[in-house]
Amino acid sequence: MRKIKIILVDDHQMFRDGVKSVLSDEENIEVIGEVGNGNDLYELLKSKTPDLLITDISMPDISGINVTKYVSENYPEVKILILSMHSTEEFITKALSAGANGYLPKDTSMNELLEAINTIYKGDNYFNKEISDTILKSIINKSKWEQENYKKKMLTRREKEIVSLVVDGLTNKEIAHKLFISIRTVDSHKNNIMQKLNLKSSVELVKYAIKNNLAKLD
Repeated sequence: MRKIKIILVDDHQMFRDGVKSVLSDEENIEVIGEVGNGNDLYELLKSKTPDLLITDISMPDISGINVTKYVSENYPEVKILILSMHSTEEFITKALSAGANGYLPKDTSMNELLEAINTIYKGDNYFNKEISDTILKSIINKSKWEQENYKKKMLTRREKEIVSLVVDGLTNKEIAHKLFISIRTVDSHKNNIMQKLNLKSSVELVKYAIKNNLAKLD
């Protein structure tokens, strides 16, 4: 039976020892190396190529994110599992962008760690529920941002100009006078703006404009 070859990267010796102790009991897993920082890993990879790299994010010289990016680009056949105390959206999304195949918090159970190792080795990604929920939240937030950005792009130069004047507190008559257009044209522009942005009142328009940087209060 071919064993899954693993290299551990973590600056805490006790943590590496604990993980290595558990993995050593598994017949299908072999820890072929362990290092405490990114530079030592780069040297080790010149002589040993693992199937899977398990790395922390916070390390003294090179972050686990940069390690992940380097390994993904230079050793694309090596799978990467992040095992970190950081489980915020920022760290997770950066790790995934860098090429991580899995992400688990450090307080995960050893049974789940083994499940993650075997799952990633087979070619799938692995995230526990907490990490999956964070990833889903990030995707939803990004989608909302893209939708709002798309709405802003939908506005014409004239419509953006009118939005800015509405935020400044000008009436339709004052806007018409300032832009040398009729009040009816101002009304038409405002109605189009409201429909595009799905708003119902000038108050909502002012709030939306300020929140989405369409206009700023002096």
